[in-house]
Amino acid sequence: MAPVPPTSAPAAAATGPAPATGPRLGLVLPGGGARAAYQVGVLKAVARLLPRDAPLPFRVISGTSAGAIISALVASHADRFRPGVCRIERFWRNFRIDEVFRADSASMLRAGLHWLMALVSAGHVRPPRSVFDNSPLRELLERHVNFARVRQHLEHGRLDALAVNASDYRTALSVSFYACADPSGRRLQHWREGAATELGLDHLMASTAVPFLFPPVCMDGEFYGDGAMRQLAPLSPAIHLGAERLLVIGVRPVSAPLGVAPAPADVIPRRHLAPGPGPTFGQIFGFMLDTLFMDGVQADIERVDRDNQLVAAAGPAATGLHKVEVVSITPRVDFGPIAERHADDVPSALRTLLRVMGAANPGGRTLLSYLLFQGSYARELIAHGYADGMARREEIQALLRSTP
Repeated sequence: MAPVPPTSAPAAAATGPAPATGPRLGLVLPGGGARAAYQVGVLKAVARLLPRDAPLPFRVISGTSAGAIISALVASHADRFRPGVCRIERFWRNFRIDEVFRADSASMLRAGLHWLMALVSAGHVRPPRSVFDNSPLRELLERHVNFARVRQHLEHGRLDALAVNASDYRTALSVSFYACADPSGRRLQHWREGAATELGLDHLMASTAVPFLFPPVCMDGEFYGDGAMRQLAPLSPAIHLGAERLLVIGVRPVSAPLGVAPAPADVIPRRHLAPGPGPTFGQIFGFMLDTLFMDGVQADIERVDRDNQLVAAAGPAATGLHKVEVVSITPRVDFGPIAERHADDVPSALRTLLRVMGAANPGGRTLLSYLLFQGSYARELIAHGYADGMARREEIQALLRSTP
């Protein structure tokens, strides 16, 4: 991707509202697969707290994996936030698995035979690039994500920046591909992981390429995968792009801060644990996705909190830092049991594969909760997100009031 040359914003009278001044509000949407429907519900609550025709309140948006898709959709509706969120909700609540990856019997059988031939051919047959073929997702995004409108909103001052995060398989680094109205700032010039570019579908497909499940995406000779894999500081892209206050919407309940031991009542003594067959592959892979999508986010929120305490004690001049206010909203319920209730909506061939992997039992329902791109499941998660957002309405309103 060639870097985008600096451009000057057109005059406000001719093109729209002037760029806002003051503390910038940023939106951070981590990855989460099918669980990202929860983020749509929280955004629906945010939209309800604003006037009907209010523009996008977030000047900076950063998204990873499925969160990158929602970020691009939100950015394309920067002129009217609430109608835009309504369209995004309609898009998400009507999802079908076959619109994300091929899960029909023929595709599953073909993939299984390909893997088998690769195993028995002693290297003469190359294995498939992934378990699933996600070409339907590209076709879906091509119809619904309008990057031309994103560019217009950047030029007209309705949006300051959009970042899509991916992981470079060769360098093992997280890369933030971003588009912004003025990429010439000193902070951006010294941002080693940032790459100014003209965003497109390849960036979204790369950011959502969950390892093993979906194929990597080649851009300019480099292969990229899911942005959460090497993202050690998920809040960093939004902060580098100028956000000073952040709304972060996670997709996993947070019971206690990292490094804090659970209450003694929650600890099961090892001598009371009954022996069992051990975790299934589906259970292990679900655990890996859980860690991939959320542990880095929580660690970075705590890091920002410690920096804020340092700034408060020593002052910005002494530390070289500035305070970043963060409001983090995460689910109050576990999505695993919800996914299990909707397991019958999964196509039969995929249900068989999940059963073989051990993801069709209570131990493997975490994996199911990330793969269940189905309308009935999405609608329930959207409802949970909306309820959680309205329960935190005072914090959200305070955050919105602080923006220009």
